[in-house]
Amino acid sequence: MGENMSWLKAIAGGVIGAEALSLIKGYVEKEGGLDAVVKRFRDTGFARQVDSWVSTGKNEAISAIEVGQAVGAGKLKELAHLTGVDFDKARELLAEYLPIAVDKATPEGKLPPPEQGESKKSFY
Repeated sequence: MGENMSWLKAIAGGVIGAEALSLIKGYVEKEGGLDAVVKRFRDTGFARQVDSWVSTGKNEAISAIEVGQAVGAGKLKELAHLTGVDFDKARELLAEYLPIAVDKATPEGKLPPPEQGESKKSFY
């Protein structure tokens, strides 16, 4: 984990609870990193929202249902099970806190370079 997840520490300081933090961390890791999360949201029709989270401007909201569409029911069920929350709660937590996490991870309005951010090639 190390430096790769340091952006999570930036949002953990009282901003979100342990359930949400665990859910976001699990999702980003399972997806293959922050860049893969952004790509998934872009590819599933939520480019406007995810691009606003990356940019330095105001974050656009996303609904729990939209998060479910972007993440996928199977992956969301697995994440919910692993973090001990039900499916609907997992969707709600991701909808509320994923925009904050992506925003905090991209303070300069761009994704971190692969060597500093998450890497799909990293299996440890």
